[in-house]
Parts: sequence; C-alpha cells; structure tokens
Amino acid sequence: MSLQAARNQSASPAGAPADSSKALYGGKSTRRISVHDIAAATERGEKWPMLTAYDAMTASVFDEAGIPVMLVGDSMGNCHLGYETTVPVTMDEIAILSAAVVRGTRRALIVADLPFGAYQEGPVQALRNATRLIKESGVGAVKLEGGERSHEQIELLVDAGIPVMAHIGLTPQSVNAMGYRVQGRGEEAAQQMLRDAKAVQDAGAFAVVLELVPAELAAEVTRTLHIPTVGIGAGPDTDAQVLVYTDMVGLTGGKVPRFTKQYANLRQVLGDAAKEFAEEVVGGAFPAAEHTFH
Repeated sequence: MSLQAARNQSASPAGAPADSSKALYGGKSTRRISVHDIAAATERGEKWPMLTAYDAMTASVFDEAGIPVMLVGDSMGNCHLGYETTVPVTMDEIAILSAAVVRGTRRALIVADLPFGAYQEGPVQALRNATRLIKESGVGAVKLEGGERSHEQIELLVDAGIPVMAHIGLTPQSVNAMGYRVQGRGEEAAQQMLRDAKAVQDAGAFAVVLELVPAELAAEVTRTLHIPTVGIGAGPDTDAQVLVYTDMVGLTGGKVPRFTKQYANLRQVLGDAAKEFAEEVVGGAFPAAEHTFH
C-alpha cells in the first residue's frame, strides 16, 4: 500500500484522524506540538491548518482557536512592516516578532522564516542564523526557501537538531528573478519541482510548502513524498493549508489573491470602530461619566 493510500484509509471522510483526541486541530493535548506530532498526523492521513502570525496578541487568539502550526513568515514585510516585498526583512525583525509569537502561545508549533540573505551564503551562515531563532526566540522550527539549491543548508541544520520546513514553487525572496507567477507549468518545470521536493525530503526537512503550484503537480508531489506538503495556492490535495492571516481576515486591503479565501473583513470593522471613536470624541460623547474618575 502506498503512503498516500495509507493516509486516505486511516482518515475519516472529513479528513479527521480515527482517534480525534490525537488530532493536531481539535485534539485534547495541551502540550506544545512538535515535528513528531506533524509526522504522526501525516501517517494518520490527517489534514491540518497553518496560519501566519506576527505578534503575541494575534498569536494567542489563533492558539486559543486551536491552530496547531503558526508561521512567523517574512510575509511580515508586506503585511506588517510596510515593505513592498519580503526581501528587506532582517534577522532582527524576524527574531523579535518570533519571540513575541512564542510568548503569546502555549500549544502551537512556531516556525520562523529565515529571511533573504540569512542562509544564501551557505550552510554555516544558515546554521548561525537558525540557531539564533531557536535559542533567542524559542521557535520550534525554521523555514527556508529553495529545493536542490538549499539541500546542504537543510542537511546541516537537521544534523544540528534544528527542524526545517522547506519552501518550493513560488519563493517570494526570489521575486526579483521570478516574479509572482505560478511555478511548475510544463514538463521540464514539473520535473524540476519533483527533484526539488525529493531533495528537501532527502536533506531531512519535516515538511515542505508548495506555493503557487498547479493542483495536479502538487497532488503528485504529495503522493511522492512521505513528509507532509503544505499548500498555498496549490490545490486541495496537499496535507495542510497555510494562509497569510491578514489576507484571511481582510486586513490586507485591495484585491484578494485568487488562492486566498477571506473569512472576515476586519479592515472594515476596525475602520468603523475608529470612525465611531473619532465622532464621539469630536461630539463630546466620549469619555462619558462611566469612563471618568473623580
């Protein structure tokens, strides 16, 4: 029996494990989730959600909601720090915000991105910066972009005891070279994607993000690997799904990417609250007697 068949056989029609008490989402355990729990979920055929988080308060909300894995992504550059791309994000920024997310959570596995320039020089640089995030920020794993080209970095980190989530397909740190477009279309590109996926698995990555990948190719990668795949714009057949939380709750503004579903419109909620506050201040309604000390 193939790994994919085993996953499907052990899961219920809804994708939940036979023993729901062990589930990553909805399980009864209150201890911090580890990469071993991720591997066990994959063996059970369980699908799981992942969201980005960049501050303690938001992370605590997601932790209370049961989100099992949170990514302190370099997407903070676009949606939290005001940069146009992820490229300017620094190690200091990642380290500070990762520590905040760790402090705001009790159960979720926290994964921190290695930003652009933090691992491209080679394995030693990658180990130095990943070690900083493990020691100073307290994260449980790191993520880095690249398939075959990042094989040596991943291998050294894993050998040093640092869990690594890989990231292939669209790799936003390479936006200046590849732009924002679907990756893996065409036979040659698809074969390279499969080589990249196998390379990060062979190097020891515990999971791999597939970003903006045709659904059929993402399904093939998922069938081929024994580590879980995490999709974002990669169709429904990956083991997990991740969204940038500001897209999910409508904070980002502007056109919503096709691969994102907006579950709330907090931009409007916050805007309405700010306007109501301002109007009450101007009109003298706030602060009222109940908000005043004597």
